Amino acid sequence: MKYADLHVHSLASDGTYTPGQLIRESINRKLSAIAIVDHDTVGAIGEATAIAAGTDLEIIPGIELTAQYENQEVHILGYFLDYQNNALLEKLKSMQQNRIERVGKIIRNLEELGVKLNPETVFNISGKGTVGRMHIARALVKDGHVGSTSEAFRKHIGDKSPAYVLGFRLSPREAIKIINDAGGVSVLAHPYILHNDTLIAEFAKDGLQGIEAYYPEHSQSMINFYLDLAKSLDLLVTGGSDFHGSAKPEIKLGMVKIPFELVEKLRLAKK
Repeated sequence: MKYADLHVHSLASDGTYTPGQLIRESINRKLSAIAIVDHDTVGAIGEATAIAAGTDLEIIPGIELTAQYENQEVHILGYFLDYQNNALLEKLKSMQQNRIERVGKIIRNLEELGVKLNPETVFNISGKGTVGRMHIARALVKDGHVGSTSEAFRKHIGDKSPAYVLGFRLSPREAIKIINDAGGVSVLAHPYILHNDTLIAEFAKDGLQGIEAYYPEHSQSMINFYLDLAKSLDLLVTGGSDFHGSAKPEIKLGMVKIPFELVEKLRLAKK
């Protein structure tokens, strides 16, 4: 059997592995394919594809776009998209600027809560990658404000926490269109986070093509529910580990993997 992990992050966003490290680890774990789906960037895909050339590992070009529906984040994964598409790259530039502005707002919220964090600490950690909350969490750990990134999210910057800022300017419908216009397949990431499964049918009407049923935070009963929902809405099924390297040390590459036949179904659905 061949298996794939379709939810992997690199240094280009909030993961800690270089493309080369991801490829070596994937081969060690006997994966046949990985999808690098960094947040709002395709910066690692070219390098990863070049490094993997000549190996048995397939690099599936992907992305994880951050959208906003009412008062919550919605993450839309894109697979098999043209990562050199000019319209896509232009859109991503504005999204990355929005992320920089959001970091500033979160840091100001933290300061109002008595937690002083230097923005330079955050941007030194993110480097050239797309900056996000995981970098803030790592900076909070580095400066001794919390003991772990999970504590940082729980106490300060998680979705329901006091320093959290939403502020994304993309709707799920727009995210789906961006992916589809770049020739990709749009998939809802970790649907349990929505806490409102009725929205999935709405997103499907907007062109959503798949749902991430297999995910570390999904219990078997949740997986079964999303598999049934995918069938009823005629959606594709994907899955992956949401690997971030040492930023999420409890999550191992390939700990959630899917049969390769699901990858082939995704491939056939590309625009």
